[in-house]
Formats: sequence, structure tokens, C-alpha cells
Amino acid sequence: MDFIQTMIKLLDKYGMSYLSGAGTTLIIALVSTFIGCLIGFGVGVIQTIPVEKHDSLYKKVFLKVVNIILKCYVELFRGTPMIVQAVFIYYGGLSVLGISMSMWTAGFFVVSINTGAYMAETVRGGIISIDPGQFEGAKAIGMNHFQTMMKVIFPQTLRNIIPQIGNNFIINIKDTSVLSVISITDLFFVHKSVVGAQYTYFESATIVMIIYLTMTLTASRLLRLWEKKLDGNDSYDLSTTDTLAFTSGMMTFPNDDKKEEK
Repeated sequence: MDFIQTMIKLLDKYGMSYLSGAGTTLIIALVSTFIGCLIGFGVGVIQTIPVEKHDSLYKKVFLKVVNIILKCYVELFRGTPMIVQAVFIYYGGLSVLGISMSMWTAGFFVVSINTGAYMAETVRGGIISIDPGQFEGAKAIGMNHFQTMMKVIFPQTLRNIIPQIGNNFIINIKDTSVLSVISITDLFFVHKSVVGAQYTYFESATIVMIIYLTMTLTASRLLRLWEKKLDGNDSYDLSTTDTLAFTSGMMTFPNDDKKEEK
């Protein structure tokens, strides 16, 4: 009973602080996941540019060097903890490299660049999973690599990697807690502040856990709805403007029917 009463007192006194911390957590996770996806798409596309025998030596060397740099970036940020990256960039950037940035800039940068490293491998895997025949078909009708990616490969890749994008978003909601090490007032930072003032470790942790769980479950539900929307209808009727095909059971487009009546 004392446990519940203590939680109610904490919510009454620090409720707005918890909500403010949760809002900060969501903003950082949402923005950083979006930027990380853009980085991941860029890196993934560059890493899958084909190199053929008839390509110029300049192109071959350039892509080789760029791919080595991108691979180092991916391995570095996937192979080290985000909390270490935050300390290294925020404190090390100023003292060693002389680069001064606010804690917010550092927070967005760290989470975005970390997410980009994971997304790069996800996108690369999504592109590789597409049937090679589609690349050959696009090339056969005269599409260059950029057109092939934008009009043929990207739509399919995006659908395939949506679960991983959602997974990264949920991970970011939880992992932004490490940014308290550079004094960003996210939800976990608020928890530490409340504990420091009230010595109510378990009660405050319970409140924070419920808030984190609410955010991640809501995000999961919304992403599932998005996936379902992209899947489209389970069944549909084939339509065509070809009047000869109409006799085979296909439907004509409604708009075309109206035009014919006019």
C-alpha cells in the first residue's frame, strides 16, 4: 500500500517532469530514426552499385575507396556502445578536435549516425534480396542504376525492411536513456533526478518502466497498421482498358467507362 501511495505522490509532484522527459525521448528517437534511415538508404545504395568490367578505372577506384570508408563507418558504430559514442563525440570532440556542439546537437548526431550504421546493413540486405532478374530487366529497357533503384527496387526494399525500421525506432526509444550521460533531460534523466531528491528507486523505476512500455507498445501498434496498409487488399479485381480483354472476365476502369459513355 505504501508503494502505491508513494507512486501517487511522485506522479502528483513530478508528473509533468516525467511527461516532459518522455516527450524529449520520443522527439530524439523519432527524428534520429528518420535521419538514420536516410543515412542508411544512402550508404546501402552506394554499397550495392555494381562494378562491371567495362567501367572506367576512375569509377572502380572511387567506388572501392568509398566502400572501404563506408564499411569502416558501419563497423565502428555497430561495434561500439552508444553511450561510449556519446561521451566520445560530446566531450572528446571539444577537448581533442576542438569541435564545440550543444548536448542536443550531440544527442541527435549520435543516435542518428548510430541508427544509420544499422540501417545501412538492413538496406543493403533488402536490396540484395531482390531478384537479380529485376535489375537485368530494368537495364534491358534502358534504365540507369538510379532509375532502377528509385522505380523498381526501392518500393520493394522499403516494404521488406519496414519491420526493421520499426525495430530501430523502438530500440532508439529505449537507448536514448544513455544520453543522460551528456545531461540531456530525457525520461531516464528525470528518473535519476527524482531518485536523487526522494530516494524512491523502485517506485520511480516502476513509473518510468510503465511509460517506456506504453511508448514502445504504441509505436509497435502504429507500425503494424502501416505495414498492413502497405500490404493492400487481400483480394482485388484485375482491371484493364483493353476491350478485348473484357470478355475474359476482367473489369474496365470506372473512369474509362464514363469517358466512353460521353
